[in-house]
Amino acid sequence: MSRLTRLKKRREFLQVASTRRKWVTPGLILQVRKRSKPLCSLYKNANVLLPDGQPDIRIGFTVSKKVGNAPQRNRAKRRLRSVADLVLFTKARSGFDLVLIGRKETVSRSFADLQKDLKTALWRTGVHVDAPAEGQKAKGKS
Repeated sequence: MSRLTRLKKRREFLQVASTRRKWVTPGLILQVRKRSKPLCSLYKNANVLLPDGQPDIRIGFTVSKKVGNAPQRNRAKRRLRSVADLVLFTKARSGFDLVLIGRKETVSRSFADLQKDLKTALWRTGVHVDAPAEGQKAKGKS
């Protein structure tokens, strides 16, 4: 499975945070920004195409020093990357920029619970493929 396109510049993280659209779970925080242009138009080379089956999503990861020392922060980021690789390919809508923020519980929480946290955050922010589109009422999570 290939990796998603990454957010790397501070400016990109700040753009996502400026929408103030987020969901907090015990294991992680998800910030969301809907892009107005497709991913291919964001690059200078207009011939950039996404591989078949890969969603049009950019993702960034961040873990602050509140979580712990460098090894703990790196472990939290590795766990967030693994969860994102497993969940986002099948459960996330295209056309979004996402930022996953690690919390103290990210390191000690079970991997299954981290996956559940990400799915819940995707649902609550409207990025989940089964979630209702913006402006529609949710009928429940089935």
